[in-house]
Parts: sequence; C-alpha cells; structure tokens
Amino acid sequence: MSADCTPAGRITRSLLGYGIVAGPFYVVVALAQALTRDGFDPSRHAWSLLANGDLGWIQIANFVVTGLMTVAAAYGLRRALTPGRGRTWAPLLLGIYGVSLIGAGVFRADPAQGFPVGTPETTTISWHGMLHLMVGGIGFLCLIVACFVLATRFSRDGRRGLAWFSRITGVVFLAGFAGIASGSHGPTTLAFVAAVLVVWAWFTTVCRHFYRTVR
Repeated sequence: MSADCTPAGRITRSLLGYGIVAGPFYVVVALAQALTRDGFDPSRHAWSLLANGDLGWIQIANFVVTGLMTVAAAYGLRRALTPGRGRTWAPLLLGIYGVSLIGAGVFRADPAQGFPVGTPETTTISWHGMLHLMVGGIGFLCLIVACFVLATRFSRDGRRGLAWFSRITGVVFLAGFAGIASGSHGPTTLAFVAAVLVVWAWFTTVCRHFYRTVR
C-alpha cells in the first residue's frame, strides 16, 4: 500500500481489496466442490445445487462470504468514484448483487436432477427454492446493468479497454443467464459457468483498477 495514501484512501483500498478477492474465492470454493462432490456433474448441475447435502454448508458459506465481500467492494467503489456518470448507480447495482448472493445462501436451492445422490430427477419447488431463484434473478440483472453503466463511465474517461471489457462481459453474462433461465442443461450449464468466470474476472479487474487510483 502506497505510503502517500490518506487514511480515507486506505479504508477505500481495503474495501476494494475485498472485491479483488471475492471472485477468485467464490470460484475456487465452488469449483473444488463441483469436481469432488459425489454425484455432482459439472456439465449439467448448477453450482447452486452444492448447497444441498451433508456438505451443503460449504456452498452456503461461500455465497454469504462472497456476498459480504461484494457489498464491501461496492461501497469502496462508491468512495473511489469521482463525481460523474455511474457514480451512484454502479455501486448501488453491484451492492444489490452482493445482497443477492447473501440471499442465495440464506434461501437454499432445492435438490434437483439427481443431486444429492438419491434425489429424483424432477422435484417440486419449495418456498426457499423459489426465493433463491428470485433473488438470484434480481442480482444477475443488476450485475448486467452495472456492466453497461461502468462501460459508459470508462468510455467517458478514455478507458477504452475497460469500456469494451465491461460491454462484452454484460453481453456474455446476459446470454449465459438467459440460457440457464430457459431450463435447458448440458452445454447451457457449461456456458453459464463460463459466463460466471468472465463476470468475476471483470469484477476483479474493475476493483483492481480503482484500487490503483485511490490516494
């Protein structure tokens, strides 16, 4: 951390630091489970299903901790952004996404598609499963809009690379979300996983960019 960073700047950097860590943390924890949990098929099972079974608490904690880090980073972004386009909406939208991650952990997804082992292929949706889908949908939409809001901000500031990365991320994640929301599996599930990896890489890059600008 720079020696010339002000006390307020150090707080802002610390908050943005959570955003740099959030994506890798979430992906590593979820991917480790996806590759090792008995009966879990990464090519057809959504990562939300990992919240079920004896080890489900790991994914629940993953959602909650990642959500808290995302909310902290959103507040750091609000502090780091200078007045102008996107200063209000970008942090707000990302903060809502962080809250939705916490909600996704609190309202567990229902067992489905044979996971955990012994679960029927088709199951009914519980109240918490429905809330999981609702908060997830709201959070994803806010995240997509945040990509385009920040794309406009970066374009105005002359940051063409970040502007295009933001636009592409928004389009990729929208397509991935639309595919998974259609209810299809197989290639669609893997495409959504790829979209998740892209959006977390984007979030890490954005937080790292503003981390470097804070003094």
